[in-house]
Amino acid sequence: MIREQKVMLDSDLAELYQVETRRLNEQVKRNVDRFPGDFMFQLSKEEWTHLKSQNAISSWGGRRKSPYAFTEHGVLMLSSILNSKRAIAINIHIMRVFNKIREMIITHKDLLLKMNELESKVANQDTSIKQIFTYLKHLIKEESKPKEAIGFKQKKK
Repeated sequence: MIREQKVMLDSDLAELYQVETRRLNEQVKRNVDRFPGDFMFQLSKEEWTHLKSQNAISSWGGRRKSPYAFTEHGVLMLSSILNSKRAIAINIHIMRVFNKIREMIITHKDLLLKMNELESKVANQDTSIKQIFTYLKHLIKEESKPKEAIGFKQKKK
């Protein structure tokens, strides 16, 4: 069964994190509890054969076992268990990005709350403004009615 996931192979990640592939796999085996099935899996022979044929990878020499494939979560977890300078730097960067995203979410949440508060104030003002216009229209109607003159009135004879 060919899986439809975006993954990175152990050898590519070893190059990224600047460690040997066998060292990477050793650390994964020592920390296997950190890599559930949705973080990492080993390619089946069929998947590995298909991958080699798709990418023109030589079947001479090389690996004795099918490679491990890591999902996004597995790639991130690797940065926390490997001890190369590159892996440590990447892990620190991931933590900083995570905190920045959390701060942005909190900030956006605060903005959303303020917008909702402002919206409710404006909604109440709409009612008040309508009421003011109703009073003004009433006053205008009253003004347009003929009124009795004020002051001394002489009786007509």
